[in-house]
This record gives sequence, C-alpha cells and structure tokens, in this order.
Amino acid sequence: MHSTISFFQAIVLGLTQGVTELFPISSLGHGVLLPALFGWHNLVGAETQKTGFYLAFLVGLHVGTAVGLLVFYRRTWFKLFGGLGRQAKSPGGLKRFAALNDPSTDKDYRLLALLVIGTIPVGIIGLVFEKKLRELFTKPLAAAIFLTINGVILLGGEFLRRRTQTKATKASLDTLSSTSALTVGSSQILALFAGISRSGVTIVAGLLRGLDHEDSANFAFLLATPVILLAGLYELPKLLGPTGDGIRVQSVVGAVFAGVASYLSARFLTRWFHSHTLWPFAIYSLVFGAGCVAYFA
Repeated sequence: MHSTISFFQAIVLGLTQGVTELFPISSLGHGVLLPALFGWHNLVGAETQKTGFYLAFLVGLHVGTAVGLLVFYRRTWFKLFGGLGRQAKSPGGLKRFAALNDPSTDKDYRLLALLVIGTIPVGIIGLVFEKKLRELFTKPLAAAIFLTINGVILLGGEFLRRRTQTKATKASLDTLSSTSALTVGSSQILALFAGISRSGVTIVAGLLRGLDHEDSANFAFLLATPVILLAGLYELPKLLGPTGDGIRVQSVVGAVFAGVASYLSARFLTRWFHSHTLWPFAIYSLVFGAGCVAYFA
C-alpha cells in the first residue's frame, strides 16, 4: 500500500489530536474512529500492511501536541526545574531528594518529583506491551467499545467523588502524597487502549485521591506532557525512515495544527474545570461511543 495522506486529512487529524488529547474523550480513539467513519480506509487500513505509515503519522501529531502543552505550561516547568536546582543546593543536597514529606522540601521540586513518580508505570507498561496494543489499535469496533467504557469511567468518577469526598479527604497539589501520585500516574495505563482518555482517567483518579477538578486537570496535563513527548520521540525514527516516505511534510503540517489545538484546549479546559465537571464529556463518550459500536458491529 502506497503511503499517502492528503493535507486536508493531515489538518483534520491534527486538530482532532490536539483537541481530544486534552478533552477527556480519547485522542487515540478518535484517531481510529474518524478515518473509519469518513471512509479514509487508506489510513487505518495501512496498519494491517507492512508499512504502518498511519501510526508513524500519529507519532508526529503527538509530538506536536506535546510541544503545545510545553508552551502552555512553560512557566510551570521553569518553576519546577528551578525547584530542582534549589533542592540540590539546600542543606543535605542529594541526600534530601527523597524527602518529599519533609516540610522544608521545595514545593516546586516536590511537584516535579511527583510527576516523575507518576510517569514511571505507564512508561514501563507502554514499552512492554506496545506490540499487542498496536494490534488492538487497528479495530474501530474495539475503539468504540472502549470509548463507551470511557464515558462510564467519567460518570463513575463524578458519582464516587460526590459520595466519598469530604473536607477531611480533600487534597491539593502541595499536599498530594507520593502514593497518590503513583496511583494517578498508573491510571494512564488504561489510555494505552484506543478509546480510553488519558486526561479523563487521570482526572478521575485525581478526584478520587481528593484533588478538585482544577488541580486534577493541571496534574493530568502536566503528567501527559512528558509521556506524549517521549513516546513520540521514541517512535520518531519510524517517521524519519522508509515508513515516513511520502507523509513527512503532511506530518509536520498536522503536528503544527495539533500543537495549536492542544495549546488552546489546555487554555480552555484549565478555565472550564475551575467551576465545571466531567459530565458533558462523559455523556459525549457514551453517546458517540455507543453509536459507533452500533455502526461498526
């Protein structure tokens, strides 16, 4: 199968990737479902061939998405790495890097350490099970089922939050424990299945660990940035090699649109979650997911 993606497809998929990576409705799920719904069988169908150029194209979109997130959170990341420097220069230096519960630990360094802790599980699982998950990636029906499940997860998270969260259980990013960070970070493993939203499951996990919607969203987006970027860079050689022949320029165009879309999405959602919940995204996932299950069944 000849590797080909039109610029129109690249732009549509780039915008879709940038929006749905942050909106808790699954970017990978939409990356499978939309081409199938639009009849772009030359894209998803490519994954059943030896070329696999569509997945390489999506890698480029993920890198663009991560860059958009880095730009949006640039001041936060500068602060976090500044905290690392301050912690290194503090009395005790390297010996105090693990002292996350020490009141004197730099709060910016502490949040950076929690992000590292939360990133490790999904990184390991992603490397080990990449091939198996890649096979699942080619099936629109599976993506539709998981998108429906995503809606159930979001609804369940909101329901459980209301029942279990009290003033005593509330937390913030300044008080979040390393165990909670590991739990929230581990939830990203579910997003390796097309249809389960990375931001959705991490926001739900954050809510269940006592964070409010705004802190949960910010922690989820910060967690997603290195995961998306490193996963994209890990796969980038495939785009630069023979697999990427004929689609590199389209990948750059799509990545630019993905980056802009992710920046604007992060800007919108950080304001949205200041006073709103996951309910609209849960309903969308259920309705669209169930509709696609009926269509592809």
